[in-house]
Amino acid sequence: MPLLVFDVVEGQNVSDLRRMLDCAHQVVLEVFQVPERDRYQIVNEHKAGLMVIEDTGLGFERSRQTTVLRVFTSPRPQEQKHLFMQRLAAELNEQCGIRGEDLMISFFSNEREDWSFGMGEAQYATGKL
Repeated sequence: MPLLVFDVVEGQNVSDLRRMLDCAHQVVLEVFQVPERDRYQIVNEHKAGLMVIEDTGLGFERSRQTTVLRVFTSPRPQEQKHLFMQRLAAELNEQCGIRGEDLMISFFSNEREDWSFGMGEAQYATGKL
């Protein structure tokens, strides 16, 4: 059920972006153990200069491949979130050439009944899922 929202600098190849999404979905399946079709992903592209992602004093040198990922999900254990971050960074580096320094991940947790997957209904709250 996590919703993954990626923010990237515009101009990247669509097939590269799709590979990034596929890679992220594999990590979601592995770490969060959700069903295969539990896939919700969005890519937002921004003009260069309209994404200002600095290093928070950690010494990171960002590149044009900077990728910000917001993960909206029901509450998950801290260990699971940390494993997701580690696995995703490793896989995106290996499969997509996105350096760890260029990946920023943030989790936003809400309750299961806060989700509507369609029809204006809170499916989890009504017991349909």
